[in-house]
Amino acid sequence: MRELRVALGERSYPILVGPGLLADCQPLAQLARGRSVAVVSDANVAPLHAHLLSGALSGAAARIDVTLPAGEAHKGWASLDAIFDALLSARFDRDTLVVALGGGVVGDIAGFAAAVYQRGVDFVQVPTTLLAMVDSSVGGKTAINHPLGKNMIGAFHQPRLVVADLSLLATLPARDLSAGLAEVIKHGAIADDDYLDRIERDLPRLLAGDAQALADAVARSCEIKASVVERDEREGGLRALLNFGHTFGHAIEAGEGYGAWLHGEAVGCGMVLAADLSARAGLVGPDTVHRIRRVVAAAGLPVVPPRYSFERWVELMSVDKKAQQGTPRFVLLDGPGSARLTRVPDALLRATLEAAAG
Repeated sequence: MRELRVALGERSYPILVGPGLLADCQPLAQLARGRSVAVVSDANVAPLHAHLLSGALSGAAARIDVTLPAGEAHKGWASLDAIFDALLSARFDRDTLVVALGGGVVGDIAGFAAAVYQRGVDFVQVPTTLLAMVDSSVGGKTAINHPLGKNMIGAFHQPRLVVADLSLLATLPARDLSAGLAEVIKHGAIADDDYLDRIERDLPRLLAGDAQALADAVARSCEIKASVVERDEREGGLRALLNFGHTFGHAIEAGEGYGAWLHGEAVGCGMVLAADLSARAGLVGPDTVHRIRRVVAAAGLPVVPPRYSFERWVELMSVDKKAQQGTPRFVLLDGPGSARLTRVPDALLRATLEAAAG
C-alpha cells in the first residue's frame, strides 16, 4: 500500500493506494466506529463491491445502503433527493458518515449530499473506476449536473479519506479503463513531461490492466492532483489548469446528452482540440499537437469531435465554470508539462474547430 496525503491544515486527509485495501481497512473502520453510516453506490457497482465494506463498517452504530441509477444521465436532483430521503427516513444526524462507493458520478453526488446534509457531514471516497481514482475522488469538488451545464451546482467539501483499492479495477469494462486514462494523460501533459513519456511507454500495460503500471499511474496522478489542490483548494487560479481539455469536453457531454460520451472520452478528445488551439496561439509547436493526438488515440479514446456549428460550440462552452461573463476561457499548453488559462480570439477557435471537423 502507498499512502499519500492532501495537506490542507485541519481538512487534511490520506489517500490510500493499493490492492485489497477494503478487506481490512482500519482507517475507514476508525472513522465509522459508533457512527451512522450511509453507503451510496449505484446499480452497477453495489452488487459487485458493497459487500467488501462489511468488515470495515462492522463497528458502525447503524448502516443504510442507498443505490442510485447508474450513469451520468442520473447525476441530478432526483439522485440527490434519493440520498436525502434515505438519510432523513433513517433519522441520521450530524454525526453521519457518508461513504461514496462508485465512480465519479457517485462520488460527486454523494459528496455534494454530504456537503449540504444538515449543513455538512463527513464523507469518504471509495472510487471504483480509474478515472475516479486519479481525479474526481481527490480534491473535494462535488456537484450535480444541470441540463445547461456540467457540474454547475455543487460545493467544495473535502473527504476525510480516499481509499483507492486497485483490485476493484478488475471488473472495470475496457471502455471505462480507457476513459480513466484520459485524466492520467492530462496530468502528464500539464504538470510532468517525464510522466507523459512514461504513460505513453506503459499504455499497452495500462490497457491490459497490469497491476504495477496501474499502481504507479494512480499514485503519480494523485500526487500531482494533491499538489495542485494544496496550493489552490478552491480553484482561484492554478487549479483551473487541471481542466485541460475540459472546456471542449464538457461541451461535448452537454451537446450529445450526458452519458452518450463518457467523461474521459470527451476530455480525451477535448485535449486534442486544446493542443491544436495551443499551437494556433503560438504557444507550442506542431510536434506537441501530434504527440497529444497520438497518446490519446493509443489509449483508445476518440480524437474527432461531434460536428457542431461554431455558434453551437460557443453556446455550449459559455456555460462553463472557467468562463467569464459568458466568454469561454481555455487551458492551453505552453510547453512540455506546462499549461496556462487564457482567452483566445474567435478566429483561432474557429480554425481549430473547422480543422477538427475535416
